[in-house]
Amino acid sequence: MSEKPVLYYFNGRGKMESIRWLLTVAEVEFDEVLLTTREQYEKLLNDGALMFQQVPLVEMDGMKLIQTKAILNYIAEKYNLHAKDPKERVMINIYSEGLADLMEMIMILPFTPDPKPKLDNIQSKAKERYLPVYEKALTGPVYLVGGKLSLADVQLVECTLMLEEKFPDILKDFPNIKSFQGRMTQIPAISRFLQPGSKRKPPPDEKYLKNVVEVLNLKLPL
Repeated sequence: MSEKPVLYYFNGRGKMESIRWLLTVAEVEFDEVLLTTREQYEKLLNDGALMFQQVPLVEMDGMKLIQTKAILNYIAEKYNLHAKDPKERVMINIYSEGLADLMEMIMILPFTPDPKPKLDNIQSKAKERYLPVYEKALTGPVYLVGGKLSLADVQLVECTLMLEEKFPDILKDFPNIKSFQGRMTQIPAISRFLQPGSKRKPPPDEKYLKNVVEVLNLKLPL
């Protein structure tokens, strides 16, 4: 039996959360090493574990994987959550990267001194630029690409839940996405992940912000 993947990151969502989501949907158990001190991070650097001197880091299948997109694509390919052919693959990647762009806007909010203008911008872009694309894609099909569950679907449900935490009514004009979200949250692995006590992380708070700043030796505002 192969060893569980080990995820090195902070005790919070950030860029690792999409990886947690995807492993959960693939029904792959994983362990986590939570970075709480600068010394832990420096040890990873000194050991040569961080190719570009950054996390997320995932130890998996005898490899030390970095770069979020690369990690997600590896997991998706391995567990049949990617495409059957190049045309499907590029569409999954397009949808996935659009969602990653939108989620990154939300991720950086805690590091912003005045988040209100950023929130307004996120809401506007979500409603006018991003969500209409997925609403149209889900007119008829159950999944975004190829008639099967993929990385893009997993990221869409993650992203919509993040958006609803900030803007509870944001999906009211996007019935196809809302129905999709309802179907996805009935998948047993996702349903369990959304329950208290799972490895899903809560929205970032002051403690998370302080932890990241100290470990990475950041200067705020970014």
